[in-house]
Amino acid sequence: MSVKIYTMTHKKFDVPNDPMYVPLQVGAQGKEPLGYVRDNTGENISALNCYYSELTGVYWIWKNDTESDIVGVCHYRRYLLNEKGVMFRKEEIEKLLSEYDCLTSRLLTLDFSYHYGFSDNHNVRDLDVTGEVIREKYPEDYPLFEKLVHENHTYFGNICVMKKPLFDAYCAWLFDIFAEVRKRIDIDSYDSYHKRVFGFVSEFLLYVWVTKHKLRAYECMVGMIGEKAETKEMKQRLADYFAEKDIVGAKQYFMEMYTKRPDVLMEASDITGDLRICMQIIATAERELATTGGSILDRSCTFEDYMHLFKTLNGIVRRYCVGRQTTKDKEMLAKLHLSEEAVYVSVLAFCKEKEKTAEILNQINMDI
Repeated sequence: MSVKIYTMTHKKFDVPNDPMYVPLQVGAQGKEPLGYVRDNTGENISALNCYYSELTGVYWIWKNDTESDIVGVCHYRRYLLNEKGVMFRKEEIEKLLSEYDCLTSRLLTLDFSYHYGFSDNHNVRDLDVTGEVIREKYPEDYPLFEKLVHENHTYFGNICVMKKPLFDAYCAWLFDIFAEVRKRIDIDSYDSYHKRVFGFVSEFLLYVWVTKHKLRAYECMVGMIGEKAETKEMKQRLADYFAEKDIVGAKQYFMEMYTKRPDVLMEASDITGDLRICMQIIATAERELATTGGSILDRSCTFEDYMHLFKTLNGIVRRYCVGRQTTKDKEMLAKLHLSEEAVYVSVLAFCKEKEKTAEILNQINMDI
């Protein structure tokens, strides 16, 4: 049985030492060859990569791989992992697909509806138009789309593995919908981030399609390998601002980057959580400056020390929020020498029962 897992990439990377994983250069049209299979050969939409993101590779597989029995899609920084946390081998894939219809990422459970979350980071009209197109072209699928879009689940990363005929059926449905959506939205007026609308919406549509067809999905862990270059650059710039004790500059830079790239705080970008910690440090320092005239940045720690300090605090606060704090937590709080403002920001971030915020704050401050 022929099995190929295509690894989508736009740059050189360390290719897995397994011939089942095939690097596929996406958005290859007009770009320098990387030495991999390119998505601008055969029947393709490579030139539309700015709208479709890694889906130009998905389209290429659909139209040009006519030999594989099983195909899959992963990312040069994201791979499906087995229960041991290791990348799948061919034999495992074959065995699983004898029992299941497809392999996917684990279903994400959001703190809000998918529609609400999409509206917070993207142009929500794109999602609404997608629903309109489904209602017109695939009316039997629309009730489920409408139900799921207002619930709080989705798949992540456009990562999946399935037998080629099933993959082809999914692609025929997906790209037919997007071809019509593209006619109805003013996509060329968007900035470069929001132009990638089809790459974003397709993560959710895979969930709709799998659910609609009652497919047996084997949900897998996703291994994240390395940080995005943009994330590394942001961390370095913020570290420089922290070293200069420039809270205003740090906040302005962070908000500018967040406006350009709303995905910077998502797990796929901020895999270490450091950018979320940076946001917490900025909020803490602002409150401290307003109340005392000094701030946490007066400690002149290294960036790594700040990350460790606040991650330690957050771990303790999480335990307080669920009533599982320990004697060691109380001792550590005293050693951290953090302000009430630092504790306040952390509790606001991690206490899900907002009515208990004041109670937890009082308890922690008494224990410090």
